[in-house]
Amino acid sequence: MHKVWNNFKTTLLLSGLMGLCLAIGYLLGGPAALLPALLIGAGMNLVAFFFSDRIALATVRAVEIGPDDDPALWQIVQKLAGRARLPMPKVYLSPAAAPNAFATGRSPRHSAVCITAGLRQMLSRDELEGVIAHELSHIEHRDILIGTVAAIVAGAVSWVTYLVFWGGGNRRANPLVALLLLILAPVAATVLQMAISRSREFEADRRGAELAGSGQGLASALQRLEMANRRIPLRVPDAQSNMFIVAPLTGSDVARLFMTHPPTEQRIARLAQYGR
Repeated sequence: MHKVWNNFKTTLLLSGLMGLCLAIGYLLGGPAALLPALLIGAGMNLVAFFFSDRIALATVRAVEIGPDDDPALWQIVQKLAGRARLPMPKVYLSPAAAPNAFATGRSPRHSAVCITAGLRQMLSRDELEGVIAHELSHIEHRDILIGTVAAIVAGAVSWVTYLVFWGGGNRRANPLVALLLLILAPVAATVLQMAISRSREFEADRRGAELAGSGQGLASALQRLEMANRRIPLRVPDAQSNMFIVAPLTGSDVARLFMTHPPTEQRIARLAQYGR
C-alpha cells in the first residue's frame, strides 16, 4: 500500500512539474512558446538520462572497486542485491571524509552504489547493511531516474521562465503577472522536486528495512550520519543532494518545504515499526 501511494504521488508531482514548465511557457510566451518549452524539458531530460550517473560519481571523485579491494563491502552488496533480485551493481568508493552514500544509474542494469570513506570507517556491519539496502531499494524502484527527471524538469522551468521573459515573451501578458511568474515559478518547481525526493526516501527506508531484515541498522546509521554530516558537510551541487542517504548539509537551516529528505526523526520513527 505504501509503495502504491508513493508511486501515485510521484506520478502526480512529475506531471505537475512538466505541466508547470509548459504553463509558464504559454503564459509568458503564448502558444508559440509551448514547443520550445517542451523541447527544453525533453532535451535536458535526455542529457540527464545518459550522463547524470557519471557526473554524480565524478563530483565526489569516486573510484570503482572490485571484490578484492573491499571483500566485506562487496559481499554485503552482492547478498542484498540477490535478495532484491537485482543485477549486481557497480561499487564505488569516494575519498570524501563526510559519511554518506548514494545510488545512481538510469536502470537496474546500469546502476552503481557509492559510499564515502567516512561512512565506511564509521558504521558497523549492521548499519552498513541498512544503508546499502536503502540504496538498492532506490535502484529497484528506479528512484534515481525519477529524482533526476524531477531535478532537470525543475531546472527547465527556470530556464523557460528566464528565456521567455528576457526574450520578450508575450507582449500582451500583464507585466506584473510576468514578473511574479519569473520569481515564483522556479520556487514552485523546487518545492515539487523536493516533495518527490522526500516521498521516495520514505519508501526506500521501508524497503531497505525489509531487505536487511530489520529497520534497526538503518535507523542507527541515519542517526549517526545526520550528526556527522552537520560537522563534516559534503560540498555537492544542490541538484545532487537528493541522491544521498542523508542531506549533505552545509551547516545552515533549510526550510522544511525545501528539504530533499524527510526529517531524520520521522524516518527513524517509521523504521522502528520494522524491528526484528
